Amino acid sequence: MDQATDTPLKKTPLNARHRASGARMVPFGGWDMPVEYSGITAEHMAVRERAGLFDVSHMGQIEIAGSNALDAVQRISCNDASKLQVGQAQYSGLLTPEATFVDDLLVYRLAPQHFMLVVNASHIEKDFACIVQGIKPAGDAVAVNVSSRYALIALQGPRALEILQPLTGVDLASMKYYWFAHGEVASVRGTVSRTGYTGEDGFEIFVPPQQADAVWQALIRAGEPHGLVPAGLGARDTLRLEAAMSLHGNDIDETTTPVEAGLSWIVGWKKESIIGSDVLKKQKSDGAARKLVGIEMIDRGIARQGYAIYANGQPVGTVTSGTQTPYLKKAIGLGYVPTALAAHGTELEIDIRGRRLRAQVVPTPFYKRTK
Repeated sequence: MDQATDTPLKKTPLNARHRASGARMVPFGGWDMPVEYSGITAEHMAVRERAGLFDVSHMGQIEIAGSNALDAVQRISCNDASKLQVGQAQYSGLLTPEATFVDDLLVYRLAPQHFMLVVNASHIEKDFACIVQGIKPAGDAVAVNVSSRYALIALQGPRALEILQPLTGVDLASMKYYWFAHGEVASVRGTVSRTGYTGEDGFEIFVPPQQADAVWQALIRAGEPHGLVPAGLGARDTLRLEAAMSLHGNDIDETTTPVEAGLSWIVGWKKESIIGSDVLKKQKSDGAARKLVGIEMIDRGIARQGYAIYANGQPVGTVTSGTQTPYLKKAIGLGYVPTALAAHGTELEIDIRGRRLRAQVVPTPFYKRTK
């Protein structure tokens, strides 16, 4: 989780709160972020069984508006934004001409011709430059980096709804997954979306930076009787891995396509044009040479990012994410292997510090909530 940096770290509006609460802070994507409070395992289990509260204000927001905003979003996003109703969001990708990931992102339709894209923290400037260039042919559409206007707090876990509902007039029970609404949260005007990155039910709350601490504290107080705990990047990573949600820089990057990553469902195949469409259509029709698969260790050991994957004595791929999961209590991972080795039950070996330990390909997600 640590990342070396030569420039001063950016701080979210909740930085002082994290430090006052005793969080262990680490550099991440150019930001000073909490990696854990009470411990990664404790925070992970709280989210699976009760609720956890995450500061994700380091994420970037880019708005696109104008009479041709939909066309602009269609040009730069691989998913089909025309399917979105106002108040609905979708997972998508910003692709290179080779159909690989510049970044993955969420697209929110704020109005018929007004969209907000939520992008990864370390790619805000790169993504913005790519988007500005990419939307030029659309005509009347302007992209604005509005990241400084938002703090973003994620409340995740099976008790998220009952914790948040008393603090907002937004009808949370009727809100579907990947929909959002505007309203007050703890007397602060904001936006609530039923989204998350943990595999649990939950909400992400956009509020002005100046009011972020008040909202955070109100959520902590409201959640205390329900077992809510503040959680850091460490638990966020183990939770998303159990749910087999891809992490940009690990599982998807500028060397991987949506088809290879098992994300064909975020490609708007019926759109008139998609960046990298020739590559994508060829992979769809002919099959990709490699696939991202779920891996579970058979022998005792943990498959971590960067470890080599072997089959029949030959190196065939690399682990992109891996950990010993607190909830499942299994050593799991993700990695790319040749498609011929992607069938469930296929035996592999992971080189763990010079020892080849047995593993197998398993279905994903590793964890799926039941309600």
